[in-house]
Amino acid sequence: MDGVPRVPEQWRREESAALRFSVLGPVRAWRDEEPLPAGSPQQRALLAALLLREGRTATASELIDALWGDEPPSQALAAVRTYASRLRKTLGPEVLVSESGGYAIRSLGEGALDLARAQELAVEAEKARGSGDLCHAREVLRDALGLWDGEVLASVPGPYAETQRARLEEWRLQLLESRLDMDLEQACHAEAVSELTALTAAHPLRERLRELLMLALYRSGRQAEALAVYADTRRLLADELGVDPRAGLKELQQRILQADPNLAEPSAPAAEPAAAPVRPAQLPATVTDFTGRTSFVQELSDVLASASSDAGRVMAVSALAGIGGVGKTTLAVHVAHQARAAFPDGQLYVDLQGAGSRAAEPETVLGAFLRALGTADSAIPDSLEERSALYRSVLDGRRVLVLLDNARDAAQVRPLLPGMEGCAALVTSRVRMVDLAGAHLVDLDVMSPEEALQLFTKIVGQERVASEREAALDVVAACGFLPLAIRIAASRLAARRTWTVSVLAAKLADERRRLDELQAGDLAVKATFELGYGQLEPAQARAFRLLGLADGPDISVAAAAAVLDLPVEDTEDLLESLVDTSLLESAAPGRYRYHDLVRLYARACAERDEQPPSEREAAMSRLLDFYLATAAGVYAIERPGDRLVDHLEETQTSGLVFPDRRTAQDWLYSEAVPLLACVRQSSGSASLRRAVDLLWAAVDLAESGANSKEYEAAATALRDAARGNSDGRAEGRSVLVLANARHFSGLFDQADQEARQVLRISEAVGDPLPCCWAANILGAFAFYQSRYEEAEEYLERAIRDFRACEDLSGTAAALCNLSRLHLATERADSAVELARQGTEMYEDLGHSLKVANGHYALGMALSKSGRPADAASRLREALQVFRASRQRLWEGMTLFRLAEVDLIAQRPAQAAANAEMAQSLLRGIGGEWRRGNVLTVLGKALNGIGQTGRAQVCWREALEIYEGLNSPEAAEVQALLAPAAAA
Repeated sequence: MDGVPRVPEQWRREESAALRFSVLGPVRAWRDEEPLPAGSPQQRALLAALLLREGRTATASELIDALWGDEPPSQALAAVRTYASRLRKTLGPEVLVSESGGYAIRSLGEGALDLARAQELAVEAEKARGSGDLCHAREVLRDALGLWDGEVLASVPGPYAETQRARLEEWRLQLLESRLDMDLEQACHAEAVSELTALTAAHPLRERLRELLMLALYRSGRQAEALAVYADTRRLLADELGVDPRAGLKELQQRILQADPNLAEPSAPAAEPAAAPVRPAQLPATVTDFTGRTSFVQELSDVLASASSDAGRVMAVSALAGIGGVGKTTLAVHVAHQARAAFPDGQLYVDLQGAGSRAAEPETVLGAFLRALGTADSAIPDSLEERSALYRSVLDGRRVLVLLDNARDAAQVRPLLPGMEGCAALVTSRVRMVDLAGAHLVDLDVMSPEEALQLFTKIVGQERVASEREAALDVVAACGFLPLAIRIAASRLAARRTWTVSVLAAKLADERRRLDELQAGDLAVKATFELGYGQLEPAQARAFRLLGLADGPDISVAAAAAVLDLPVEDTEDLLESLVDTSLLESAAPGRYRYHDLVRLYARACAERDEQPPSEREAAMSRLLDFYLATAAGVYAIERPGDRLVDHLEETQTSGLVFPDRRTAQDWLYSEAVPLLACVRQSSGSASLRRAVDLLWAAVDLAESGANSKEYEAAATALRDAARGNSDGRAEGRSVLVLANARHFSGLFDQADQEARQVLRISEAVGDPLPCCWAANILGAFAFYQSRYEEAEEYLERAIRDFRACEDLSGTAAALCNLSRLHLATERADSAVELARQGTEMYEDLGHSLKVANGHYALGMALSKSGRPADAASRLREALQVFRASRQRLWEGMTLFRLAEVDLIAQRPAQAAANAEMAQSLLRGIGGEWRRGNVLTVLGKALNGIGQTGRAQVCWREALEIYEGLNSPEAAEVQALLAPAAAA
């Protein structure tokens, strides 16, 4: 940042916020939001020269040199005065001032010049980075770089402008390198590759960018490409400058060759927990194997410290809430022991037995506390109010910590609080004490997997766990990372020397027996849950039982209302009351979840207590109906004119209604996992058809790539169930949704076989719509595999069948596929016409997502017919819709097509950037064939910008993919690699 103008102090001090200027792009001025005329190029050059002098005066001769250099015109001085006069009229005499035969810009407010703002942000970023706050530093640098608007001092003439232009561009690159360096420190290497590829193309001799690209590629698992960048750089520097790469680049190459572990993506070291003083007092013994909970220990210790500090001297109250067995008492006792030194006047403890049927009475507890504090029995009054008042009087001037364990509710706790400054209370309860005034509330969750394994290891022993680490992880996962369950499981194993960890893991793998296995001596997970369940009101207990039947990781209020057959408002009240008892967790606003073991217990209660038993099936049927009705509504909004919604199974429960497409999408993606879980649960004969139709209506989950694996697994399960039930309609549709999923995953051979099965099965049962879509899919697959005649037959059939079903959306899809076939068979004009027909049909239907598919097809047709500008325009329109619709698969494929157009238009750097972004988006989705296509185009783009080594790496990887798939594209890649092999 050396040589960059500093922010003039007088600009910061004076109030003139109305004027704004920009030099990091065209030289422009505004008053408030109104643009001001900056005049001719020379007048703008004068304004720029004054702005860049940081408020200092520029003499007339200096300004003449700035504008014209060594060859000024004869009337240069007069011209300068004229320009200055015009600017003064525009800006005001208080802004452009004359002094000492020269001119200066003064009286500008803070942030008036974009360059000054960029400098301030750069300084802020340096400070943030120096303090270790990389996230903030990166964001601030992004803001700074966002102030550039094209070429600095664009179209401004003169030698001064040329010098400043070069200097500020160099500074921009320095800032950009700094931000990219922090991107890599924050493990954003995959995202950085695309940007660095384009930057190295634009600045091929800038070695720092090459170094960052090598590191980003290496951390993205692309070692061969990283080394190829070095080879390309060495060759380029030798050819252009006759020099070798600098030492840093050479060192990085060697470290990559040696697979230096220090090059792996950095991870921020965990902060060491601050030590808290430990001194036992009148408390239960702390467990010797206390494990983890570092952040909670620190948080509670800080609260207790506020009561004992000289500055604080207030009564501190912390209330820990959580499910039974989560370790509330263990944590509270541990923290209390650590804090004993801060409370030298004593620590009191009582088990209030709030989870049981006979909770301790506050009067009794106060009597015991007063005795422990030295009050004689004869001096202890009878009433609760008098005992509480005496208790507070006895504590006056003392520093005492009170641990109130297993509280029933806030009413039980209030009389027992010390109420005096310098004292503190720790409260544990299964109920969140939102009505305990002034309390610091802590919701205790289960352990992290690492903490759980540590606890298990401490009890069982390092030697037994080390030899069966995976089995140990299975055990703690089966325990739901619940401390009580882990302690029970570990204690059982420790007492049985003949058992292995694997034996215990196998016993816990059976969900129906798991709760019975988790008991040892007087400890039992089921008994802990039974205490909480026994205190529920009837409506709460019913909700607890029935909601536990759903397999999803969480459930929304609306879905829960369907399960319970209650209004949404009543359902939410019930769920919140269950959250307060810690039998249910609030996963997010409007969403709720069970701990895994609590869910098993809830299901056991449903089997035992739900009467009549048919209510369990009815509850799950209502949930399936809710999802199907709502997903059908989303599908109808997304695909107007598509006839699928008219061919779905009827539902008895209504679904949600959405005001717009965006809200509908939000619902589908937020409900994806519980929806697919409901599908997998609904494979019985009574619900199978609805489950299949739900999966079909939720096809966006597969097509977007967001949930493709889970979707495919659910489709496979339904197909198997349909075959087992001999239900031809369900089987045909389930095989169709499975074929669709394979298509989006790039598994074309399997999808082709399944689509043929759909035709055979659905024709036999008279289900026409699956036949339409199967023919369309078969046409697409035949096209991919260059079976053009067969492809045309299937696509023509699909068009006829869709029209017979009056399905305009399906007809448009088949027309767009047929367009691609015409392109491949050198019928460019008809290809454009077919794609245009399909797009217009989508537009007539108001089908925005599918209009994007039409633009995609039309863009390809226009590209191949020699109209790259029109093609790029169509593809960019499609890209915006796919991006807004969260269709990651099609967003990536559109970027790939844009890269192809860039190559045709001889823009290899832009092609490389688009192909890199496509590769990043398609990571893990779309299948290998599509990845091979992207790699082929990326190689062509890299070759076009001189990065031939990387290009060879991409092509070799693409060739390996194509040969593995026996794909005809292998021949093209072999031809691309042939010149290099010959060389």
